[in-house]
Amino acid sequence: MTKGPAPPPDDLNSFLEDERGFFAEQLAKPKNTGKVPSLIDNGRVEHFHGHRDRLREKYREHGDTSLADYEILELLLFRSIPRRDTKPLAKTLISRFGSLAGVLGAPLGLLQEVKGIGEAVALDLKLVATVGQRMLKSELREKQVLSSWSAVIDYCHAVMAFETREQFRILFLDKRNVLISDEVQSQGTVDHTPVYPREVVRRALELSATAIILVHNHPSGDPTPSRADIDMTRTIVDTAKPLGITVHDHIIVGKDGHASLRGLQLI
Repeated sequence: MTKGPAPPPDDLNSFLEDERGFFAEQLAKPKNTGKVPSLIDNGRVEHFHGHRDRLREKYREHGDTSLADYEILELLLFRSIPRRDTKPLAKTLISRFGSLAGVLGAPLGLLQEVKGIGEAVALDLKLVATVGQRMLKSELREKQVLSSWSAVIDYCHAVMAFETREQFRILFLDKRNVLISDEVQSQGTVDHTPVYPREVVRRALELSATAIILVHNHPSGDPTPSRADIDMTRTIVDTAKPLGITVHDHIIVGKDGHASLRGLQLI
């Protein structure tokens, strides 16, 4: 190698300082990989950025059927947690609550017990659940409920199956069996909720309802009706009938499915 001329003695110190600065600058520069990083945290390119792009592309090209539940949840969490790898968190949530539906149906307090889920993220997840419930409920509006029975079941399951306490809900119908109102009448404990037949009938009269559908959930997950469920339903039927109010059914919802007392010929 041919050496260049030595720097003059007077400029030696400044020459060495310039050289040290040049090599320090080169070492500090990231290697050129041909890729342009778009997400950097404290000087470090986040490794999950490419994964997010691939997941979005997979969804865009092939739709939701190409994604596992935890991947759908990842896509949701991207919006709430932009600077963190959300794959482990999505898998933890699915494991904790059993399914994607279980995650979205979980109460705010339980969601926030999972490390990495703060109030803002929990609220975002509940907002997605609310949008889904509103969509299902819209399928019941201005329609004859009895001819849209699968939509009734889907809606009841979405709003009640993952509640941690028993909840008693009534769907009030007009003479055409179109939904007038959907109301939660009472909330109880993990295995009981108080129901007052006279209050049920009184509210139906206030709304000019001619038919009702009773719905409640079993937080245990098993929708099998208890003796108390059957007796309470029959009392409401007997109280409502003389006033021209028909009890079409009593649906019990659980994580594992639903039971219809009418279908079981218990009323």
